[in-house]
Amino acid sequence: MLNNAYCSDKYQYTMGKSFYDCGMKDQKAVFNLFYRKAPENNNWAVVSGTDEVIEMVGNLGNMDPSFFEKFLPGDEYAEFRGYLSAMKFTGNIYAMREGEIVFPNQPIIIIEGPLIEAQVLETPMLCIMNHQMAVATKASRVCRATNKPVSEFGSRRAHGPWAATYGAKAAVIAGCASTSNILAGAMFDYGSTGTMAHSFVTAFGSSVQGEFKAFDTYIKTHRNEGIILLIDTYDTLKCGVLNAIKAFKANGIDDSYAPGYGVRLDSGDLAYLSVECRRILDEHGLTKCKIFATNSLDEYLITDLERQGACIDSYGVGDAIATSKAAPCFGNVYKLVEIDGEAVLKRSEDKIKLINPGCQITYRIMINDPSKGEIFKVDVTCLRGDGLSRKIEAGETFTVCDEYDRYKTKTFEAGEYTALTMQHKVIENGKKCAPEYTLMEKKAYYNETLMHFSPSERRLINPHYYKVDISDDLYNLKMSIINKLVTEIRNFKL
Repeated sequence: MLNNAYCSDKYQYTMGKSFYDCGMKDQKAVFNLFYRKAPENNNWAVVSGTDEVIEMVGNLGNMDPSFFEKFLPGDEYAEFRGYLSAMKFTGNIYAMREGEIVFPNQPIIIIEGPLIEAQVLETPMLCIMNHQMAVATKASRVCRATNKPVSEFGSRRAHGPWAATYGAKAAVIAGCASTSNILAGAMFDYGSTGTMAHSFVTAFGSSVQGEFKAFDTYIKTHRNEGIILLIDTYDTLKCGVLNAIKAFKANGIDDSYAPGYGVRLDSGDLAYLSVECRRILDEHGLTKCKIFATNSLDEYLITDLERQGACIDSYGVGDAIATSKAAPCFGNVYKLVEIDGEAVLKRSEDKIKLINPGCQITYRIMINDPSKGEIFKVDVTCLRGDGLSRKIEAGETFTVCDEYDRYKTKTFEAGEYTALTMQHKVIENGKKCAPEYTLMEKKAYYNETLMHFSPSERRLINPHYYKVDISDDLYNLKMSIINKLVTEIRNFKL
């Protein structure tokens, strides 16, 4: 298998050569991985991929010098190649949990370590996180469109086996009830689901009798399992659902069948067909027969089906989730925020690209509302150990200000809030120290986290935007660096 620590861009290593030659390689650097804007006007994004990042970091330094000669040839690189072949990551990494809900500009992963070690992690880390967070965030949107189960089955549309497998994992974390991907199911001990394709039906001949024989054979070969029959190969209402009923009854499958049974619709007017199928099934006493729907679904189509009163019990969604079809490129970035104890930032012509400098930590503030229970009220990112951070850690009264309107403030009284730390140490001195969570535990964590946000913040269209701020010390540090830069630029001459 390819060592994913080296799924990188060459410029990571050309920069590394300069750091190595000029004596900067061991300067302590802090990088933040974060995103600036959620896709599709989302209120937020869902974290997935940090486990694979930890694994990737552990793979650094496991290649022979001959590997590096393929892209860093020549005698002038010989010493550097030897260094790279043995270079392991020796620093610390803090990360949000998989299943966490994260807002723009919050550090999802914080990397502290020697400059060259931290720099070369940028591309593989972004590759992992951008893919999985795109899929997880889209899956969250699709699953929030309905209270019915959603199954992910987009492997055939995914951008390669790696994307299919880890995309399935991300989709399950962010709400999908199941996945069709057997490799993901096996790797993450979650299981996988599946029924039949149209080719199974046509394999018995293109005839109404052949359709019945296909259904009858499938039932006989899958006794004591959940059974779903695909009924739209020829005509859903005139033969498909009728053949399904005939096959169920011929094999003694009825509402007492414990594993569960159903039919699947994959084409046509799903709202109309599902209502008619429900009527026909009920008329024949199969009231517990489930109706599953597929066919290029996404959150908008599902919302519309629900609005029309479709009699659908579960949805299957493929490429919309597996490729995050509407917004396939997630926008995580990886930026240096501190070097040898000095805070730094990137300033750009584009205002949105201005970053927060310094080593940071994010707190999520929760209060107990008598009528609504425990609800999240604000996220605030501080410099580690700054004045606001110390107050929050001590449970004291504190006030947060809106970064873009300093007259907008909110005060939290001592004893009336709980603070949750968002980033947790997962690698210490190069060694993994992160706790292990199963896929079910990650999924449960996401679901629990989601419920602490208000319904208006969870809606898909025009969501109410949750309050996200930075501390005064972080704000003042950022402005002081910017003002210094502006003055220097204004006075700069050749």
